[in-house]
Amino acid sequence: MSKYDFPQDLRDAQIALHRTRAACDEYAATLPWSVEPLPGWEGDKQLHSSYRSGKADSPGYTDEQKAEVARFRAELLHLSTEVTTHPYWEALDGPDLVEARMALKHAHESGDEA
Repeated sequence: MSKYDFPQDLRDAQIALHRTRAACDEYAATLPWSVEPLPGWEGDKQLHSSYRSGKADSPGYTDEQKAEVARFRAELLHLSTEVTTHPYWEALDGPDLVEARMALKHAHESGDEA
């Protein structure tokens, strides 16, 4: 149990932020490496290494992919703003504020999630 008594709406917003960030990262991993179509490349062999860097051609993002990325970004901005501007933070200052914000980020790990 956390020593902070976070309001449920703040906890819910933080959990939604975690979940949205994870979903965004998962989605981003499926996207081409470039938003716009670009040719790939293969780098030169490096001295004392068999590693060669390179990228395949990127077809760029589709309009649907661009829209989904924009939707994720808008939702992340909304949730981040909701968490950071919540009235709960006004009662805290200095080190307590920083400690409480960190505790909120990890509150779901201790089973405090409702």
